[in-house]
Amino acid sequence: MTIAEPITAADLNAVKTKQQIAWASGDYAVIGTTLQIVGEMLAEAADVRPDESVLDVAAGNGNASLAAARRGAAVTSTDYVGSLLERGKDRAKAERLPIVFQVADAEALPFADSTFDVVFSTFGVMFTPDQNRAARELTRVCRPGGRIALANWTPSSFVGQLFKTIGKHLPPPAGVQSPALWGTTSRLEELFAAQSSMIETTTRQFKFRYRSPQHFLDVFRDWYGPVNKAFVALGDKSAELERDILALAERFDRGGNRSLMIPSDYLEVVITRR
Repeated sequence: MTIAEPITAADLNAVKTKQQIAWASGDYAVIGTTLQIVGEMLAEAADVRPDESVLDVAAGNGNASLAAARRGAAVTSTDYVGSLLERGKDRAKAERLPIVFQVADAEALPFADSTFDVVFSTFGVMFTPDQNRAARELTRVCRPGGRIALANWTPSSFVGQLFKTIGKHLPPPAGVQSPALWGTTSRLEELFAAQSSMIETTTRQFKFRYRSPQHFLDVFRDWYGPVNKAFVALGDKSAELERDILALAERFDRGGNRSLMIPSDYLEVVITRR
């Protein structure tokens, strides 16, 4: 039996570079805006108050950023893909919300220790290749007594199974842990227990609503970066991935004959910083 070599920092940086390219492809905002309710619910779970300082990490097009700003918080919205932040800027401008947007890597946040009252991430930080480092950064910039609030897809959820399906055709790099681990209480304990006084988790569902499995596939293939890039990478072999995604959508569909409705579990997390 051979023991796999641990993944190196250089390998993790290479993975991150590929991820940035993937998330910059398509137009995530087409998908992301449909998830706005998750940001609103997370802001309520974290009890965001007026004038609190809030950091949204891997913010994408800014769902949690907007939710916190609507509650009067002073919000900084960050992502390592600048084009995603541009969509958030457009939305904030339309609502006259004074959000600060800044390109930043979740694994190396450019902020001093204990800067923020609340640190958010909705379906974002879970995709970082170095999970331990990302968790340390979330904890570092959150003040003692502050809250780290997360929304993470669970392994058995539709989205968790979607990424597993993609991984069957395009295996992830050896040594990189599954993003869906962030959707498990055991992994959250490993990442945050030492620096927290409380970890509260609630399983919730987001419902994807499309006309049909084919409509879902078309939208995600065109606009959702990881799916878009998977089809590009597979080229002539992409028909098998298309077949498997359609089968997955049909298996999870609860919409009946009128349309597609796919419930996908996610873990809503509020961590109180020690």
